[in-house]
Amino acid sequence: MNQIENTVKFVEEAAAKILAGITLDESTLYALSEIDTEEGRAAIIQAAKKISNSMCPRKFDTCSIVNARSGKCSENCKWCAQSAHFDTGCESYALVDEQEARSAARYNAERGVGRLSLVASGRSVRGKALGSLCDMLKLIKENDGIDTCASLGLLDEGELQQLWDSGVHRYHCNLETAPSYFPSLCTTHTQADKLATISAAKKIGFEICSGGIIGMGETRRQRMELAIVLRQISPCSIPINILSPIPGTPLENTPLISEDEVLLTIALFRFAHPSVQLRFAGGRARMSKKAQKEAMEIGINGAIVGDLLTTLGSTIAEDRALCEEAGYEW
Repeated sequence: MNQIENTVKFVEEAAAKILAGITLDESTLYALSEIDTEEGRAAIIQAAKKISNSMCPRKFDTCSIVNARSGKCSENCKWCAQSAHFDTGCESYALVDEQEARSAARYNAERGVGRLSLVASGRSVRGKALGSLCDMLKLIKENDGIDTCASLGLLDEGELQQLWDSGVHRYHCNLETAPSYFPSLCTTHTQADKLATISAAKKIGFEICSGGIIGMGETRRQRMELAIVLRQISPCSIPINILSPIPGTPLENTPLISEDEVLLTIALFRFAHPSVQLRFAGGRARMSKKAQKEAMEIGINGAIVGDLLTTLGSTIAEDRALCEEAGYEW
């Protein structure tokens, strides 16, 4: 048996273990991420399709987001248009108008979207601002026909309890990238800070939505490192963002990650998380419709739909048509 055959066999055996209910160890996952032959990559893609078809529901999970507070963020995340450290021309405002947020909720509910999330810039949302957003979320949950989620930064247990009491039972906090790479992209907070918020949220009972951004200059092994550290927090949903380099940020000249690399990354995340919701998030609009459909066949079974934070998304109708074409129920 030659090297190519051995590689394909290794991939197929790893997939067979997953289908038998065995969790792959870290060494196997890292070995998968380092396969770089055409035949090996094709085997990973095909195996990920089998895993997704066998272990994931065929109902496509959708959510939409409202930019609840924009710009003037104290943090220096190198990818972000909303950081006050960079001149990006990002719109800034204190808090979204309540009626605007509720109108967005009703609009999405009428189109079959399952959840609305309020997402705020800044290290955290506290005090009066947190109270105002909790009031909005409570009204939306009780009156506007859609479930709720929130992404309000680094909160402590008391603040998270306030959010829980408003009817929000899923919290979003991305780890963003591999632990080994994060310090080169952000120095105003750490992944340990994020993990402390996630731990406090889980203690209360929140479902966790946490993922990251690919294409920021990290290696494929570091993308697998992110997938592995995410296993420690057991998220119900993993958003996969694709970097859209924003003028004015330190990453504005970062070369675009290829569609093939995006697809391989999704497949590798499916090996690491066989039954977790893998969610398309920001940046996918620059991918071809063909590649987006293939991503859904490989492992993407959820999406943030509609307009995204500071980068253009696709329309809800376009997303619905594409996911149904890929064989999912909306």
